[in-house]
Amino acid sequence: MRPYLTFAIAKGRLAAYAVDALTAAGASCEEMRGKSRKLIFYDEENKYRFFLAKASDVPTYVEHGAADIGIVGSDTLTEEQRDLYEVADLGFGKCSIVAAGPPEAEKLYRSGNNIRVTTKYPGIASDFFNRMRRQTIEIIKLNGSVELGPKAGLSDLIVDIVETGDTLRENGLVIFDEICQVSARMVVNRVSIKMESERINELIKKLKAEG
Repeated sequence: MRPYLTFAIAKGRLAAYAVDALTAAGASCEEMRGKSRKLIFYDEENKYRFFLAKASDVPTYVEHGAADIGIVGSDTLTEEQRDLYEVADLGFGKCSIVAAGPPEAEKLYRSGNNIRVTTKYPGIASDFFNRMRRQTIEIIKLNGSVELGPKAGLSDLIVDIVETGDTLRENGLVIFDEICQVSARMVVNRVSIKMESERINELIKKLKAEG
């Protein structure tokens, strides 16, 4: 009897795209679109098992083998720096991570002087400012709306993910620099890629063909 391949899929905006992609590749996971209280969903024909998790937890599930496969944004993978095998850029969920702030903060930003930054991505922000800009910063991590940082006087600017830019504009913020492009990625546990290479590679081919 074949074992299940277990998928950890990031909750939120990527989940619907992931279900679309997996369905197009032949998986049966439509039940995940509803408001079911179930935590785990099964595709008995393909021997797949799915669950939704907070994006930052997906790499943890995959690294420790609780999931064979993860679908999550490259922003999370860059921030978490887990020991995973990235097998595919799925091409959806495209957006950017940017440095942004009030227009009046741009002079301070360009000056190279010490600045305070609110962000959900302290690792990405530190790497960008320390390695790319050679600029000293104080990072203040927020888990909620980082746009509030400059408005409340907590920070000079923010580092955050941007899709349309509407939220920035609504809060009077402008983009100073794009730090990196983001898209959904498929990652695999390093043991699973060896044990289930045939099934995983076949799935990757189908996803790429549909993409």
